[in-house]
Amino acid sequence: MAAKPQKKTIESKKRKRVPNQKSEGAIADTRKPKFASNPKKLKPNSNNVQSKDGTKKPFKIKGPTKDYQKPSAKKDGVEDSKKLSRLRSKELAEARKKKRKKHYSLEQVSLTLLTYSFRFCFSVAIYYLIHSLINYANANKELALLWEKMRRRNIAKEDRSKLVSEALQKMKGKISEIASSHVSSRVLQTCVKHCTQDERNAVFMELRPHFIALASNTYAVHLVTKMLDHAPKEQLAEFISSLHGHVASLLRHMVGSVVIEHAYNLGNATQKQALLMELYSPELQLFKDLVTMKENRLEDVISKLQLQKSSVLRHMTSALQPIIEKGILDHSIVHRALMEYLSIADQSSAADVIQQLSGSSLVRMIHTKDGSRLGMLCIRHGSAKERKKIIKGMKGHVDKIAKDKFGNMVLVCIFSVVDDTKLVSKVIIRELEGNLKELLLDQGESDGGETVEEDKDGEGDNSNTNIELNEGGKKDSFKRRQELLVNSGLAEKLIDACGEMAEGLLRSKYGKEIIYEVATGGSDGILRPALDEKLGKFHEAIASVAAQPKPDEPEEEHILEHFHSSRTIRKLILDCPEFASTLWEKALKGKCAVWVKGHSSKVINAFLETSNSAVKELAKEELQPFIEKGDLSLPVAQ
Repeated sequence: MAAKPQKKTIESKKRKRVPNQKSEGAIADTRKPKFASNPKKLKPNSNNVQSKDGTKKPFKIKGPTKDYQKPSAKKDGVEDSKKLSRLRSKELAEARKKKRKKHYSLEQVSLTLLTYSFRFCFSVAIYYLIHSLINYANANKELALLWEKMRRRNIAKEDRSKLVSEALQKMKGKISEIASSHVSSRVLQTCVKHCTQDERNAVFMELRPHFIALASNTYAVHLVTKMLDHAPKEQLAEFISSLHGHVASLLRHMVGSVVIEHAYNLGNATQKQALLMELYSPELQLFKDLVTMKENRLEDVISKLQLQKSSVLRHMTSALQPIIEKGILDHSIVHRALMEYLSIADQSSAADVIQQLSGSSLVRMIHTKDGSRLGMLCIRHGSAKERKKIIKGMKGHVDKIAKDKFGNMVLVCIFSVVDDTKLVSKVIIRELEGNLKELLLDQGESDGGETVEEDKDGEGDNSNTNIELNEGGKKDSFKRRQELLVNSGLAEKLIDACGEMAEGLLRSKYGKEIIYEVATGGSDGILRPALDEKLGKFHEAIASVAAQPKPDEPEEEHILEHFHSSRTIRKLILDCPEFASTLWEKALKGKCAVWVKGHSSKVINAFLETSNSAVKELAKEELQPFIEKGDLSLPVAQ
């Protein structure tokens, strides 16, 4: 009896070890997770499967039974039921609509017919669109072939006229569309250039309703400007009239502004004023009759129409500010509008405009009369920082500015006003030295000097600009000139260039003035005494040219007989004793008998007219016989 309880204790101990084996197996499985997805290696063992009550049950893999359905089949069943529910709800909705609306069925039939007709029309439209595109491509190809023939240089005028007429006939009715095309617009431009006036009038009439749209088109703008170039006065007036109300908006457009500028340059004074006045006031922009006025200045317009100056300033600011911000500053109409704005602006508003214009963009403005005045205003009234920006912006453009009719006056203003001579020498003088000989023969400016004097005296068009004047700076003017001309080395190179080109400059209408200024030592004797030696060599160079023998052929004029050079040399004899002495010794001594008649007699007679006694004594003895003969005459005492 005592052995039985002992067996129970052993079995209980064995049963307690079973979960430990399972836990060990579990630990072993966790150490190899990569095999967990392999069903072949994880086949269940019937001996290891245990139910919830602890009894072991054999493990069996169940196959598909009769009632088994795949998940997809269940989903299809669900979807079918959803479709049925949607159809039922749709039928119920249809039934309710039939009850509410008497003619619901007729409406549905109409809607169906409309749907099918829309689809049909859409397909037909696509068909015709493709067909028209093919025809358009073929037409463009034909026009391009005609264009290649008509633009040849060696083609006869009659043949070209036939080709132009044929091309215009093909484009008839489609000219406004063709004008906007990249290729076909060129064909149209060539046709407008070479066609007859009647054909050009027909093109104008077809384009007339589309002028504003074409004016802002990248390709059509060239055709519009070409039409304006060949337009008679009536068509030009009609075109400018069609721009009424659109001037400000087109000026803000990079392409449209070109058309406005072109029309402004071609128009007369009245038409120019009409284009300008739209920028002054909204009333002038709306009412066309107010634009036709004789008053040119903005102040006169304000007083005549009794406009408020503050309202005009606000309108002009709103019109001009976007133009300045976009950098559309090349056009003369913009320059004129800015000048008129500055004529009525207060100090702060004018200073803001000058600050915005001071920079590299100013270079694009100074090629016009008003643009040049704007440039001089910015330099004279701007701060030192703004002047520095303007000068640096001219880098690389100095040669072109110096040759420009109005732009060169801006350089003159810089030389007269800016105190920073080192910056001016570095940017402007260095570029001028590189092309000095070509600049000496350039005609220069003929009427800009008066503009500078007017602005300095406050009597020009801009006398009402209420801007604080910074004119001239603090540096002495003579010292500034000396630093720019002598200390920079420009004067020395200028004298050398004049010596090499002495004959050509003396015969030149404009170069003779440079010869005179350099030979006399400049205003206030600025070239003396630092460059006396150079000036002496320059005088000898002129004398050596004058010492050449008189040519036998009458077509070739000697320098002493030439119209321009003879007068310049005579003037130098009267005003520069050093030059007179050199000329007498090198060229005229013992040869006066050759030169006492003709234009050269004025040169010889200058030795008798000079106020310098030493020069008179040089020539008195040799010239006395000619005085007695009557070939020369003594000056009449006054």
